[in-house]
Amino acid sequence: MSVEEDEWARERSWFGADGTRPAEAGPLARQFAELTRTLLDATPTVGGVLKLVVGAAVESIPDADLVSITLRDPDGRFHTPVETDPIALTLDELQYRHGEGPCVESACPDGPAIGWSQDVGRDPRWPSFGPGTAAHGFHSVLATALIPDARPPRLSGALNIYSRKPGAFDGAAIDAALLLATHASLALAHSEAVAAAELEATHLRQAVESRDVIGQAKGILMQRRGITADEAFDVLRKASQDLNVKLADLARTLATRHTELDLPVPEH
Repeated sequence: MSVEEDEWARERSWFGADGTRPAEAGPLARQFAELTRTLLDATPTVGGVLKLVVGAAVESIPDADLVSITLRDPDGRFHTPVETDPIALTLDELQYRHGEGPCVESACPDGPAIGWSQDVGRDPRWPSFGPGTAAHGFHSVLATALIPDARPPRLSGALNIYSRKPGAFDGAAIDAALLLATHASLALAHSEAVAAAELEATHLRQAVESRDVIGQAKGILMQRRGITADEAFDVLRKASQDLNVKLADLARTLATRHTELDLPVPEH
């Protein structure tokens, strides 16, 4: 096995560069418990969650000079919705452009849970991203996977942390990043579920409102013309087709302006 393959194998199994496992998480537990409460109490929007996570990463991980989030679109493209500094977006896009780096690897559903380098400019795995990042003055990088949706197409992402300091990220930093990524994934899943529920409720409310206004319009026609409910609905349906107007919109107009409007009697 080559040096590059050996390094890659260690990374995929969550070992550090020296072959040892990261240290166990320690005194950060209270801080992450507080973050959990903050995330759950916050307005459940995706943007709000991501801002909380990148802020917590800066506060809890020593030498975290830049933090960003990568999300993967359904078509496989990557984008950075949140970052602590525009240079983080520049470094992320360097990875997107060349298709290499810990960020894009961790953001893929089948990629490693963790990707990092203590001297990215000399890392043989990323011949374009590594030197480019070092040229901007950043020498350590750490990325942990985000899995905000376990259902197909399993949209995914990564929490990305950059440091100007070589050898910046030790086992404690990796543990902290993993905990943050877990919190972010759960919070994102929660916020997306809430958004989906709100959207479903909106659609249901719109359906009920449409049904009610159609009923009002039918009642107006029944009273005005002395026809049955089915006949009134036929009048609405035919007028909707002839005028190329949605049935609910037509019914709403008739219900609110029934003293001004009438509909043509459909031909039989």
